[in-house]
Amino acid sequence: MKKSFLLLSFLLVLVSGSGIFGQTSKSEYSILNKIHLPGDGGWDYLSVDEAAGRLFVSHGTVVQVVDIKTGQLSGTIKETPGVHGIAIAQDLNKAFISVGRNASVKVIDLKTLALITDIKVTGENPDAIMYDQFSKKVFVFNGRTSNATVLDAATNAVAGTIALEGKPEFPVSDGKGKIFVNIEDKSLISVIDANTLKVEKSWPIAPGEEASGLALDNETHRLFAVCSNKLMVVIDANDGHVVANLPIGDGCDGVKFDPGMKRAYSSNGEGTMTVVQEVDKDNFKVLENIPTSAGARTLALDTKTHHIYTPTAEFNPAPAATTDNPRPRRSPKPDSFYIMDIAPVKK
Repeated sequence: MKKSFLLLSFLLVLVSGSGIFGQTSKSEYSILNKIHLPGDGGWDYLSVDEAAGRLFVSHGTVVQVVDIKTGQLSGTIKETPGVHGIAIAQDLNKAFISVGRNASVKVIDLKTLALITDIKVTGENPDAIMYDQFSKKVFVFNGRTSNATVLDAATNAVAGTIALEGKPEFPVSDGKGKIFVNIEDKSLISVIDANTLKVEKSWPIAPGEEASGLALDNETHRLFAVCSNKLMVVIDANDGHVVANLPIGDGCDGVKFDPGMKRAYSSNGEGTMTVVQEVDKDNFKVLENIPTSAGARTLALDTKTHHIYTPTAEFNPAPAATTDNPRPRRSPKPDSFYIMDIAPVKK
């Protein structure tokens, strides 16, 4: 997943300058809480364990586990340098964590957070990771080697390696044996057979470019790919044709679909979250762009409570531009990391 921090434009500063709680009364969402977590370092994916009411957050060299009800840190999984993602296998009482710098996957006991084993993957920089309950397999997408390592989730053994057409980003499963994954540098979605571990086909997503996040409505068979050119592209998961495209904010790296509300959420690193309503399988509309905070580019969704969680930090001013570094990035302030808890307004 992309690791760059985004600079806010002057316009965005004006929009969000009143603070993250300064949303208008017309918004259908409110930011209920800022969950502050200790430590420094970057962040990437986060995952909700809905059964246990816990949030697993990648942060620097650790995974932090948060009690959703209290907003308090309830545990820390250490020694995960370059951590990217966490896949929850509730039926197996396991969590699978992609550890980028070690080219490995840590398998953790969900209840105790104790290490079960550490598995070396068959590629470099394991990034996005997903547990497919249908096949009882874990799919680990290796960004640097354009392949995926497949694990038997029950035995923790490597079950195979899948060659891909380019750099993989986020995957989703239809729960019936098909895995869909964005191929970022080729602007494609590849379809993988979870049983044969073969790529069946790949679909172009034009006018979308360089998609990162991917979500799926399994009822209408619609994929939602969020792209670097500020588009959310809706694709038919049956035949790959583009159904619609909608404008989103800049710097998006994540999207989730809430089947209960029929809404897709795009977390945009510029400091907004785009809400897209699925009217029916062929019609979609942008409801609003919720002000969040700069750097909040990934997200997790609790489909039971409809709460959305997105991580970021406070930032230092950007240093002066130089010839060697004409576009300097802002660095996060020490010990300023937090998770925004966003929820629909009760009516």
